[in-house]
Amino acid sequence: MDKCAVVVGASSGIGEAIARELARRGWRLGLAARRVPELEAVARDLRSALVAYVDLADTEGTRLALTSLADQLGGVDLWVLNAGTGEENIEFAWGPEETTIRVNVLGFAAMADVAIHHCLGRGHGRIVGVSSIARFMKRPPAVSYAASKAFVSVYLDGLRDLARRRGSKVTVTEACPGFVRTPMMMASKPFWVATPEKAARQIVDGTITGHKLVYVTRRWRIIAWALRLMPR
Repeated sequence: MDKCAVVVGASSGIGEAIARELARRGWRLGLAARRVPELEAVARDLRSALVAYVDLADTEGTRLALTSLADQLGGVDLWVLNAGTGEENIEFAWGPEETTIRVNVLGFAAMADVAIHHCLGRGHGRIVGVSSIARFMKRPPAVSYAASKAFVSVYLDGLRDLARRRGSKVTVTEACPGFVRTPMMMASKPFWVATPEKAARQIVDGTITGHKLVYVTRRWRIIAWALRLMPR
């Protein structure tokens, strides 16, 4: 039986790299993103991948599209919840704040809603959500982005607890990247920068083995520990 995965945010960056890594390992894929031409280009490279338009700012549309994609695949064994947005907004202009919160919080919850209920209905499955090392920052340059990634982390904890209480064989993994070489990298002097391909390998490995938390790369565990100790 084919292993089936849905990868949201697969048109570029970490999501695209995860899709390619899963395809290399023999998974059948459903790919979702807002930028359809780029997504279709990835799907053509991976041949048998299905494609769905998803705009996380439209929560109901997201839920319907992902449910339809899962039905087309005949069941999903792995959900990769990766899509999101963010930018530095030192002046706290409302527009960027609203967009980031709408996409990264409400949009993430919409994706997670479909994934967890699908997995619970089947009695098994894997879910991985992508947060960020920014969730540990006390004084982040992009406040709404950091706060939204803290939401992702806590929400994933809640999904994990729900699966445990239901006695279901559903695993929930948080992938917590540091700097990854993608268009969204927000740093003037980044360090320990991983390629999307390396990030994808580590995320997939950690998810398949059922880890609760995967730092990308692993050395970012040190930074997370240090950030927790910083005064507010």
